[in-house]
Amino acid sequence: MSPKAMARPGGRSARVQEAVHAAVRELEAEKGRASLTVPAVAARAGVTPSTIYRRWGDLHELLSDVAVERLRPEEPPVDHGSLHTDLESWARQFLDEMASPSGRAYIRDALLGDPDGSNAGQCSAYAADQIEVILARATGRGEAAPDVEAVMDHVVAPMMYRILFQPGRLTASYADHLVQAALTGP
Repeated sequence: MSPKAMARPGGRSARVQEAVHAAVRELEAEKGRASLTVPAVAARAGVTPSTIYRRWGDLHELLSDVAVERLRPEEPPVDHGSLHTDLESWARQFLDEMASPSGRAYIRDALLGDPDGSNAGQCSAYAADQIEVILARATGRGEAAPDVEAVMDHVVAPMMYRILFQPGRLTASYADHLVQAALTGP
């Protein structure tokens, strides 16, 4: 993705990004993924194809940018009152969303148009931010909590590996097992 697409644009730039992202989502829903072309997206968004090429480079980078936005959590993780329950609930939801057919498609898109790894890094930051909220709450309650990187390494990384390479074995109990191991050791 180009540096321009990564920045949080304001004004006209934000309106263009919003219109182009909406056009991608609408066209995909109406006509299917095969209908997505830069000229079709540009026409739907009310911009010129050169605007899309200048900002995103190509269709893959545009789809990657849209996918990263779709993977952004909409709200903070739910507070259930304990680290174990909060993290388990979050891990189950994360696994359910990422392992769904649409979640996998977003992951593929986010990575396909990401030659420099910045979108992958942004997706990782989304998960880390959510975990950080959970851990900060736990610390505030006086609970002992691992650091964010430990949870990323022991919960998120194995889930993402399985989502990408072994999708048939994904259950809530798998997420629960990873959380238990992260909090108490294997």
